[in-house]
Amino acid sequence: MWLILTALAAIITTVLWYVKAPDDKYKLGLLSWTFWGATIMWLVDHFWAFAEEGGEFFETDLNSTMLGISVILVALLIWLVVLLISDPKGIFKKLFHN
Repeated sequence: MWLILTALAAIITTVLWYVKAPDDKYKLGLLSWTFWGATIMWLVDHFWAFAEEGGEFFETDLNSTMLGISVILVALLIWLVVLLISDPKGIFKKLFHN
């Protein structure tokens, strides 16, 4: 399930990035690449495990779903930290220079 969730997050962030392109003021490109990197990594992992062990290609149990949600939340947290450091609207600059 984490492959499905990260692929969905990658598609959504790519569409959002494309709508806002070429101005990547909010670093949506970084978030999109993060999700695509995770999606490709897990796709290769799924193919490899399926080729060696067989069984299910997509795991849809609760643990897999929670892992997918956790990965998305961690990626969003990292993106938020990068966004706050870059301060695209200059809020912190105005706040600390007054």
